[in-house]
Amino acid sequence: MATHASAIKRHKQNERRRARNHAVRSRVRTAIKQVNEAIAARALAEAAARLRTAERLLSKAVTKGVLQHKTASRHLSRLSRRVNALRAA
Repeated sequence: MATHASAIKRHKQNERRRARNHAVRSRVRTAIKQVNEAIAARALAEAAARLRTAERLLSKAVTKGVLQHKTASRHLSRLSRRVNALRAA
């Protein structure tokens, strides 16, 4: 454990950031799961709406530094491809 003032402050900041990052990452994962569930249920309108929500959350996570840009792009690309395949079918 930290013993001097600056190290104690840094520890507190890290704990706050860790909690915030965990919450953001959890929301992103939930949104991705919801899109996948809508795709599995073959609900095109619902899948498209949830994809927009997931896209917004992924972009926010990148902006906040929780996810890397390429990671978010990869998730979004895969989800979009699956929704478009549902649209074509």
